[in-house]
Amino acid sequence: MVMVGRFTEELSMLKRAVVVGASSGIGAALVRRLADAGYKVAAVARRRDVLDSLAAEINDKQPEQRCWAFAHDVTDTAAARGIFDDVVAALDGLDVLVYSAGVMPAVGPDQFDIELDRKMIEVNVIGAMAWINLAAERFLPQGQGTIVGIGSVAGDRGRIKGPAYGASKAALHTFLESIRNRLDRHGVHVLTIKPGPVKTPMTADLDKLPMIIEADVAANKIFNAIASRSMVTYVPFQWMPIMAVIRSIPSIIFRRMSI
Repeated sequence: MVMVGRFTEELSMLKRAVVVGASSGIGAALVRRLADAGYKVAAVARRRDVLDSLAAEINDKQPEQRCWAFAHDVTDTAAARGIFDDVVAALDGLDVLVYSAGVMPAVGPDQFDIELDRKMIEVNVIGAMAWINLAAERFLPQGQGTIVGIGSVAGDRGRIKGPAYGASKAALHTFLESIRNRLDRHGVHVLTIKPGPVKTPMTADLDKLPMIIEADVAANKIFNAIASRSMVTYVPFQWMPIMAVIRSIPSIIFRRMSI
């Protein structure tokens, strides 16, 4: 309890965050959660009108500005540094980066489409690398800071459904682990979040998703994982033993299963 209390106190001292992929779903819910906790938050996504509405919703409830909107397409990695610098200037520093941007276009069981696959890799992996690298460069000399990447339980095993989506999340998990191993010794916290199904626009057309939770529930659990300085957190936690079992299934059996 003492350790958790100390980490919670440390978290309360971190007051400037950027959420990339903030226009809906987990990203938007995290912007609200962070602002409610007293953070100054930069919301980054493609849809400027949606971001402006989110910022207005948050700022109208606060005595002073708490949220800033920045329009940015994460596939434009050349523009990422300029937006990052603008975020740091607006917030007068940065303590937390959350990369929540992700796409999961529908892919049929007999469909093999490189353009859909390319889009998922560009958004879910390359865009994440660009923003995480920028945060790592800033946090390393500071000796502090938190980087959060939103992965997925889908990245823990190669499944029949969504090969490229699962591969993109597996790549993100490995990249985050490598960055963690580089930065942990310098005092920088790197957190991998592996959610199960969450009610978002991305999952709206999918049926019968197991253990699905609301985005604000996921955001609260992620906020708590930042506070406890977890390295890898399944959301909700029940997915941790479930995925341990799924990872242990021999490939000769797993390839015949429809999960």
